[in-house]
Amino acid sequence: MHDGSSSTQRVARAAGIVMFAIFLSRILGFIRERAIATVFGRTGATDVFFAAFAIPDLMYQLLVGGVISSAFIPVFTQYLARDDEKQAWYVASSFINLVAILLISFTLLGIVFAPVVAPLVGIGFVGEQRDLLVNLMRITFPAVFFTALSGISMGVLNSYQKFTLPAVGPLVYNSAQILSAYLVGPLLGIVGMAYGTVVGAFGSFLIQLPLATRLGRPYYRGLIDLKHPGIRRIIKLMIPAIIGLSIAQINMIVGQNLASLLQTGSIVALRIANRLINFPLGIFAMGLSTAIFPTLATHAARKEMTELKQTFAFGLRVVFYITLPSAVGMAVLRVPIVRLLFETGEFTSHDTEVTAYALLFYAAGLFAQSGLQIITRVYYSLQDTITPVKVGFAAVAVNFVISLALLKWTSLDFGGLALAFSLTSLIQMLILIWALRRKIGTIGGRRILNTVARAAAASAVMAPCTYYAAVLAARYVNLASGTGRLVQTFSAIAVGIGVYLPLSLILKMEEPVFVFNVIKQRFKAKGRAS
Repeated sequence: MHDGSSSTQRVARAAGIVMFAIFLSRILGFIRERAIATVFGRTGATDVFFAAFAIPDLMYQLLVGGVISSAFIPVFTQYLARDDEKQAWYVASSFINLVAILLISFTLLGIVFAPVVAPLVGIGFVGEQRDLLVNLMRITFPAVFFTALSGISMGVLNSYQKFTLPAVGPLVYNSAQILSAYLVGPLLGIVGMAYGTVVGAFGSFLIQLPLATRLGRPYYRGLIDLKHPGIRRIIKLMIPAIIGLSIAQINMIVGQNLASLLQTGSIVALRIANRLINFPLGIFAMGLSTAIFPTLATHAARKEMTELKQTFAFGLRVVFYITLPSAVGMAVLRVPIVRLLFETGEFTSHDTEVTAYALLFYAAGLFAQSGLQIITRVYYSLQDTITPVKVGFAAVAVNFVISLALLKWTSLDFGGLALAFSLTSLIQMLILIWALRRKIGTIGGRRILNTVARAAAASAVMAPCTYYAAVLAARYVNLASGTGRLVQTFSAIAVGIGVYLPLSLILKMEEPVFVFNVIKQRFKAKGRAS
């Protein structure tokens, strides 16, 4: 048996590695988005480019987020927890070989039938925009093959508690896209970005391959045993998971389609605002859920339900503690943040205002999206993929209805699409928490609500302090220069942290101690490496 303390220490070590790598990845992600904004601007071509990624992004969620996270890792970890590595790799080999065949088939079909699929992601595109969309989709479909292989490698390495290389993969991916924007973009236009995406996906897989190969020496080439109980279990879990974990992407596609009917540049504004939200979401929520998932799966495999519930509730509290002030801060500083990161070249001050408007509504749902990252992982560790699917189906319908209602009866324009996405995330999270409590009993709800209440109170005090810090800084710096924007934004963020952290300690919250331990573990790991 593993007590809560050992689980927390293990999660802290893993989280320190994963969050640091994701932080670097998100920084590169912003540099990539800035490169696109600088080289191509907020134009019809960039609208088409982002629309072209809807299907590959959806497939990534289906394969990496759905199949691998919810089906492969729990089953693979279950065999490892029973010290049956031979059977673990027998199942893994069958799974990997089967997925490889399916991926090759999907890539070929995607290339051939791109003209048929194109209207699904950009119904408002016609003429040259439609032709460009088809061309970009055909170029980017092979990226799905490599990102899925990268995801499988990630699943294997994470099951062995190896987190560094899987977290480094996205750094390679983003770097390739940045280089393609600046070096190939001026020569080939937006098409150059598509080629850079494929190269980046291949590099992300390649960097993980050596270690995955060493761990996978028992790998069986050419084996596909569909009758094995482990494979049958994976297939049984993956079918509902494919639907369940793709819900967020489907909701994004719904919003994107509706946005293609609005003013030019709406898709780009929503895309950039969503990427900004993905910064804290990726570092903290996705980072912590990635680190916590193998521990949850191990507890579930060993029937350690008390430890599983403690680990889950603890992870949810930490995520809420971090993302609530992050959401408030991004809402308050939305204009300075967008101006600092994107206002250059073809990206104008008007584009900044438009993107900041979308960011305001996406920020409202940040804590709910973050909670979903942890909540879905506990369902998958319990090998329950049916419940998230049922809730997910409802979420798609709710998102569509709310989106249409806000567009028709309010003047929010594309901001209504972002708000609909946030409201849907909140509803989805609350329903999943309620269903989980019915499934496994008490989950420490009072402590979770206590954390939310105290974090919200501290954030409420932090908000005006952060806002007026930005206003004050603007009087003393030149906002036309990058340095001035940097000083304004980061001085306001520093004030926000300087208010929120002491307040959370005054309110006697436990979560700041864990955050400190994550940072300490990261520096310890860095010291050992040097």
